[in-house]
Parts: sequence; structure tokens; C-alpha cells
Amino acid sequence: MSNDCQSRFSYQYSENLFWDKLQKYARSAGIKVIYAGLLLYYALRESKTPSWAKGVIIGTLGYFISPLDAIPDVLAVAGYTDDLGVLVLALATVAMYIDSDVKVKVREKIRVWFPNAAEEEFSDIVLCTWQG
Repeated sequence: MSNDCQSRFSYQYSENLFWDKLQKYARSAGIKVIYAGLLLYYALRESKTPSWAKGVIIGTLGYFISPLDAIPDVLAVAGYTDDLGVLVLALATVAMYIDSDVKVKVREKIRVWFPNAAEEEFSDIVLCTWQG
């Protein structure tokens, strides 16, 4: 995501809007999108995550929240593909700040919306994050 895009969508982000979107659209967005968004959200809340990485995360989560993105989220199946692409790019950018504590918090939250999900359903997203 370019700096211009990041700045534009940073204004869309708020913690309340993020949680509202997740609660309303978790099932339609799918486990991969929700998992990627939660990884970024919990990395954002970590004090050791530097400001530049938090800026990337806020811009990305703002894009995710925004109803005005490349592919409207109301379109079944295709609606969240652009969101997932942007989320994965952000994950690759800030991966070193996604540690095991963040992953544990995310897995606990994932179980709320997807209680029967197997890790294989989002394991390719896990590969985008720091494994150290």
C-alpha cells in the first residue's frame, strides 16, 4: 500500500469500526480475512511495534473497514479478495512484530467466530508471518 493510500485509509480506522465490521461480517469475509485482520490488530496493540509499522497497520485496517475499496465487500466471494490481498501485504511488511503472543490472542478470538475451524483453513496466512 502506497503512502498516499495509507494516509487516505488511516482516517477510516477506529477500533470500534474494526470490531463492528468483524462482528457483522466475520462469516461472509471468511476465516482467512478475519485471521489476517486480527493478526494486524493485535500487533498494532503491542507496545514494541514501532510507529512506522503501526502506520502501515492502521492504513491497512482502514482499507479493510472502508466500504469504498477496489472490490465492494457486498459482492459475494469476490468482495473480500482485495481486502485479503492488502492484509497479506501488510502482514509481510510487519511480520517481525507478529510474535507468538499475538498469534495466541488471534487463535482465541478465531474460535469465537469459527469454533470448528481447523488450522489448515488459514495456515497459508500463518506462513506470511514471522516464524522466529
